[in-house]
Amino acid sequence: MQITWSEDRAGVDWLELEALYRAAPLGNKTAADLEVVFGNSMFCCFARDGDRLVGAGRVLADGRDCAYLCDVAVLPSHQGTGLGKQIVERLIAKSRSHAKIILYSVSGRESFYAKFGFLRMRTAMAIFRNRQSAIERGLLSES
Repeated sequence: MQITWSEDRAGVDWLELEALYRAAPLGNKTAADLEVVFGNSMFCCFARDGDRLVGAGRVLADGRDCAYLCDVAVLPSHQGTGLGKQIVERLIAKSRSHAKIILYSVSGRESFYAKFGFLRMRTAMAIFRNRQSAIERGLLSES
């Protein structure tokens, strides 16, 4: 495995990124939507094994106070190799100047992020477009 790293959005094949997110699995995010959200992110990280996109992640940030690490995805063939850890480490390093770094984890992956120093927030709240689905998946609680 020979990983090359990039932060450059210019060379990204958004359809390839769409397929990566579906395979990871992080849901069905369209190429057009991914181009918008990555384009609006302060920091991006792309990992390639040869010419194949195998990992990605991004950080929404305001430059001082809050950085939100999100959308870390690794192809199943490369999961368990430390690639996800490297993506998170790179994005945290880019975000260190912020007062706080927040992330939203896929349910069941909290222990992975705890290794980087992330702790559960007691006051976090959210509004989801599909509220009932988020409740059913355990992402939201009405209590």
